[in-house]
Amino acid sequence: MSPSGFSKVGASARKRIYGPRSVLVCGYTVSEQDALLAMMERFRLTDLPALFATGDDMDRTLSELLSLAPPHGRGQDSPLPRAIILAGITEKELSTFMAAWKHLGLPRQNWATLTPTSETWSLIDLLTELDLERIAMSSKS
Repeated sequence: MSPSGFSKVGASARKRIYGPRSVLVCGYTVSEQDALLAMMERFRLTDLPALFATGDDMDRTLSELLSLAPPHGRGQDSPLPRAIILAGITEKELSTFMAAWKHLGLPRQNWATLTPTSETWSLIDLLTELDLERIAMSSKS
């Protein structure tokens, strides 16, 4: 891990990121959810369960949210800050997912992968921390 608290992700097709295989999507409109799911289908990521956080999910822990059955929150616009939290996928899938996402033309968002520490956090605490990290990183540029 670097002094910033971030660690570089490799490109292994075998090494998995911590947690249950899933993607937790925050802050997307229904049409953006459709675009994301179409992208996942196009890049053969349909076996990755997609959950869509709603305003009612803010105080739930990430562990609790990731245990919900898909398509939780699907079809509801989300008022939350924009973010995607990925868990249980390979490093190669993470790279594929992020590269494919860039071509969707969606607004900027925060990204995170689940960790043993963050799985105990409430969703709103993680989203707040991600915003603070983004602001700190952009002020260093």
